[in-house]
Amino acid sequence: MSKKNIGTVIVDEDNSPNPEQFSFVLTKTEEEFQLQKGMYVVVPTEDGEVLASVIELFKTNRYFSSPSAVRAYETSGKTLASIFPADRWEHIIAKAKPLGIITEIGIQRLLFPVSPGENVSIPDNDTLIQFLGLEKDNGLNLGMIEQHDLTVKLNLTKFLQKHAAILAISGAGKSYTVSVLLEELLSRKAEQGRVAIVLFDVHGEYKGMGDDKSPYKKYVNVFPGGLIQFATSSMSARQFSIYEPQITTVQTRDLSKILSQFYKDKVKQGETYVIGDIIEALEKDEQLNPRSREALIGWLYTLNNTRLFGSAENPDLKSILKPGKITIFDLSDFTSIKLKQMLVSYILFRIFDMRKKNEVPPTTIILEEAHQFVPEARLDQAISRSIIETIAREGRKFFTSLVLVSQRPVKLSTTVLSQCNTHVIMRILNPYDLDYIGRSSEGIDRSTMNSITSLGVGEAIIVGNAVNHPIFVKVRKRKTSTLETQTLEESAKNFDS
Repeated sequence: MSKKNIGTVIVDEDNSPNPEQFSFVLTKTEEEFQLQKGMYVVVPTEDGEVLASVIELFKTNRYFSSPSAVRAYETSGKTLASIFPADRWEHIIAKAKPLGIITEIGIQRLLFPVSPGENVSIPDNDTLIQFLGLEKDNGLNLGMIEQHDLTVKLNLTKFLQKHAAILAISGAGKSYTVSVLLEELLSRKAEQGRVAIVLFDVHGEYKGMGDDKSPYKKYVNVFPGGLIQFATSSMSARQFSIYEPQITTVQTRDLSKILSQFYKDKVKQGETYVIGDIIEALEKDEQLNPRSREALIGWLYTLNNTRLFGSAENPDLKSILKPGKITIFDLSDFTSIKLKQMLVSYILFRIFDMRKKNEVPPTTIILEEAHQFVPEARLDQAISRSIIETIAREGRKFFTSLVLVSQRPVKLSTTVLSQCNTHVIMRILNPYDLDYIGRSSEGIDRSTMNSITSLGVGEAIIVGNAVNHPIFVKVRKRKTSTLETQTLEESAKNFDS
């Protein structure tokens, strides 16, 4: 493999080299090679090549190591550089963290230090692809490791099957990154393996993917949330009790008896029914406890007033879930979090049930503002939490995957976030969110955590199942146009004109 020697391992005051860290001096001039924090380097050993990441950089010059000497010369009217060859004694020192050793039997953990005096080189891209666990051709292209001009292509199964989370503050590029992910999923060919995609769009940010100018128009179905309707006949008594948590266990049991009779009398005959039919049956059933019956009827009236329940499902989920196509549920017109949670809950119940029966293709579900739908709160405060947690625990067995998108990780259900085995972390400043991420993200160390607050817009750290080691990525440019945004002044002027 062709490598570019850039430095030499040295002994420093931190008792390195050791298995956890080593230092090296850059032997190239800055004009010849620009060393950057986050770069990968390799060092040869008898057992194989050690691959490490640069975690710290600093410059040193022995002529400027004594503050009193520098002050004395500078106050005399002369500079050190005019008297001594100071420029020839300026060196760049780097600290590197070994990630592993590439041996004949594979990648192993490093248990011994590299030797002082060994050459430090830049690995070729094939070595990095192998070591980091990336795809060379057939993968999801999210962006670049800029220091190495290496495209980050993630394996579809490793990234999505065990769920993923995209976490960042507002304005850091979460939605942009989701759009890039969607473009990659929609661009896959049948022989590469394609999934059906469902996206819950809380703010209407993704509708543009279905515009006439979008290259993905034929793969995109944007469905307004106001047109969504539940098929009452497909729902169990337990689902009704989730939508209206004040329904008691006894009332749920009574409702289950009514629904079982409807199944025999109507569903098996190819007929449907609505909530009004259930209420009528309850009013006629004299065997039920009157107080329990009246309370149950009241809760059903409340649910019926949401106008979400009908005789037929709209849209027909079985017909719209197709490989390589996306359904975007536009929830931007809803102000009620409860109604949004009910919509998400119903659709996910149906998708997961159909996946277990293999009636629809493997499906990836993307939840924008996920903390609204699966918060770390009681079930009665999060109608959709139950089914999301179920999919988080069991979805990988049925190829139903979740992608949670949130700006407040600390508000997400611990159960669900812990099941997201890959995290794409963009800039986060809140110390509580940072601490929560540090405890829930596998493979993330302190130096990586410290870098999160300094990430720029569109920069991300990928950790977890999709990669062998945390990697810093510059998200690639979108192929679809972004939505036009207005400044506060422009919005005020337009309204006042």
